[in-house]
Amino acid sequence: MFDDLRPLINSITDSNNTTESKLQKICELLKSEIPHYDWVGFYFKNGDKKELKLGPYAGEPTDHTIIPFGKGICGQVAESNKNFVVPDVQAQDNYIACSITVKAEIVVPLFVNEENIGQIDIDSNTPNPFTKADETFLEFVNFEVAKIL
Repeated sequence: MFDDLRPLINSITDSNNTTESKLQKICELLKSEIPHYDWVGFYFKNGDKKELKLGPYAGEPTDHTIIPFGKGICGQVAESNKNFVVPDVQAQDNYIACSITVKAEIVVPLFVNEENIGQIDIDSNTPNPFTKADETFLEFVNFEVAKIL
């Protein structure tokens, strides 16, 4: 499945659309093509502030448009610079609930010139759905996205 999506990601990033449009299309592609991806979004560092700001996303609207560094899974990744896979969100103390249906989350940081400038965030309504293949694929997505930022 992921191998089939790689050329589609490349065709989006290589297109003549705006960066915002490309990110939106990536979110929509991942949400529609990967059954356990129920919400897909990008968060970006908000200027010089120690917070993340919601960018393009696909899925239910969220109230979490600004996330302070250190808060929730996304905020922790902003500080750790490492992937964070949460098989069961209920087991996490520092979790910001976006929806009662969310069971698991994966967040992969996005680096430009070795600086963590944001992340891709995936919520799943399926318990423990994420594998190493998800991590590797999302690292690929972020690597391609970094080229257009």
